[in-house]
Amino acid sequence: MTRTARALAAVIVLGFAPTSFANDNWPHFRGPTMTGVVEDNANLPERWSQTENVEWVTDISGLGWSSPVVWDNKVFLTTVTAIGEFERPKPGLYAPRGRSEPPPLDHEWLVYCIDLESGAVLWQRAVNRGQPAFPRHQKNTYASETATTDGERVYVRFGELGLYTFDMDGNEVWRMEIPDRLTRSDWGSASSPVVYGDRLFIVYDNEENSWIAALDKRTGEEIWRQPREEQSSWATPYIWENNIRTEIVTSAVNRIRSYDLDGNLLWEMDGRMSWAAIPTPFSSQGLVYVNSGYFRDEHRPAYAIRPGAVGDITLDEGKTSNEYIAWYQPKAGNYNTSPIVHKDIYYSLLDRGFFEAYDARTGNPVYDRQRIRVGASFTSSPWAYNDKIFALSEQGDTYVIKAGPDFEVLWVNSLDEMAMATPAIVGDRLLIRTSSKLYSIKH
Repeated sequence: MTRTARALAAVIVLGFAPTSFANDNWPHFRGPTMTGVVEDNANLPERWSQTENVEWVTDISGLGWSSPVVWDNKVFLTTVTAIGEFERPKPGLYAPRGRSEPPPLDHEWLVYCIDLESGAVLWQRAVNRGQPAFPRHQKNTYASETATTDGERVYVRFGELGLYTFDMDGNEVWRMEIPDRLTRSDWGSASSPVVYGDRLFIVYDNEENSWIAALDKRTGEEIWRQPREEQSSWATPYIWENNIRTEIVTSAVNRIRSYDLDGNLLWEMDGRMSWAAIPTPFSSQGLVYVNSGYFRDEHRPAYAIRPGAVGDITLDEGKTSNEYIAWYQPKAGNYNTSPIVHKDIYYSLLDRGFFEAYDARTGNPVYDRQRIRVGASFTSSPWAYNDKIFALSEQGDTYVIKAGPDFEVLWVNSLDEMAMATPAIVGDRLLIRTSSKLYSIKH
């Protein structure tokens, strides 16, 4: 059986449910299971620098925080270039409002296909040229959504510009325009599409007309669309294959909701979510985890939800669990980063450089908030293998943290360039995107 066939068979049988995966491909944001955790592999790199254990480096023009996705020997990445001087992002938390007007510069929206073995650019496609019609936060980019692929096509969203689909050789198959809408504080967009079965799912929460939709992945034809009573959110939807059914779990400011694959609402809850819902839901231990944690909010909740929920499952005042909510922590939520679960422990990486650990089944604290390093800030989500948690800072430093009940930073790997994209892991390679480069890290 070929590598592709093995990966396809595993996806068909296991879907998104496992906590780890033999990472032959990396088709979505945070990998095949969208958890950021892969099987232990002694050949995966644990130490690197700009020169140590670097297999290849490819320059990436423009600016984008989308993650690389991989199928077989092809890496897909998006970016947007600008002609002229523009304000570049800097690390840290600052300026809660975005720019009210788009930059008056010509931009080019690009899709890269890169050879996994050599780093050579196989093809590059421009989907649009001109001035942006919508603003963004200066720390956001016009290429923050991560592509998704099924091995036959790659599906790319560029914010409110639209959806674009290419075959693996770079031929455009179809596109779908998405009318631009206001986002809260002019932050722009970030929710990534997800392909599952024969459908492509997309959530677009904004200040004017929020919705979730399923498209025929072969043609782009809309199969269904459901309106959402939501404000702006930036969380990618999660396809949860549990022991009862398959459902689409969405995180947002007003309500946490789950839909069946035909768009029918299964359950919802008032999670009293924070002002900005960004982390992506994910599953482990037979539970699905949903959280949000805008840094200025006192209430930054995290929830673990059991399969089979129906109707409104909102917690009663003062309660931390009910029939369907396994546990709730009022201050365990994340702002930009998505948490991970590794070997029964739920790890929470906070933007301002703190790290927390909870029992993944009960929500009980394993250890309290720990400072990783003064001055370090984080947007990239952590990943894990070989009993280590890896946290890539905006400064380009990856802090290697000991997994388990005792907090310890083992060492630091530096690339000395700003980084906000979540890496990809394929085989024995680690792919890290910085502000101008894509690194393949390998022993």
